[in-house]
Amino acid sequence: MTDDSSLQQRWSAALLAVRGEGGGPDPAPYAVNLVERWAEPQRKYHTVEHLTAVLDRIDTLAAHAEDADLVRLAAWFHDAVYLPERSENEERSARLAERALSEAGLGPDATAEVARLVRLTVTHDPVEGDRNGEALCDADLAILAAEPEAYAAYAAAVREEYAFVPDEAFRDGRAAVLRQLLDLPRLFRTPHGAAEWEERARRNLAVELELLTA
Repeated sequence: MTDDSSLQQRWSAALLAVRGEGGGPDPAPYAVNLVERWAEPQRKYHTVEHLTAVLDRIDTLAAHAEDADLVRLAAWFHDAVYLPERSENEERSARLAERALSEAGLGPDATAEVARLVRLTVTHDPVEGDRNGEALCDADLAILAAEPEAYAAYAAAVREEYAFVPDEAFRDGRAAVLRQLLDLPRLFRTPHGAAEWEERARRNLAVELELLTA
């Protein structure tokens, strides 16, 4: 289980690092609202635990980012709105970030960068040199490089989120996603991700694809 108070402290630290101590309202209510969103019952993979894992990976990749605290704020919002049956979750999450961060005292440039990063998680395809985008996308995809048992649990949780989709349709759709990922010239853009996660992620994806299409 994740310690919500520790998680909320991480939110406050990132927000205050960007905004400054006296630049707006108390960060705590925003953290409470976001944690509640990440704990909604329809979530099986996109949970508080996933948020925590992404934040942990951003800590690992922080030196690569131009502004790691903006990347951390984007992680908080990247699936803050999440309904598995809807296709516009990232856009709705980005709009939530724009409203909430403006209200919380962030300037327009910082708010716009967070929203841009959230929208980037639709494709996980940052342009060359987008160091903030590379850090966020690598952190979000790092689950693909989990140990086999943890990867199997991830795949099972994704299936549970899409329980409303019939088996055959899910297999076809998931297989298409896996092939799309495997066809990418590289899954990870940061030096750490490329060195530590790429090979194992491709192995996991290939195994899942084989199981789906056997």
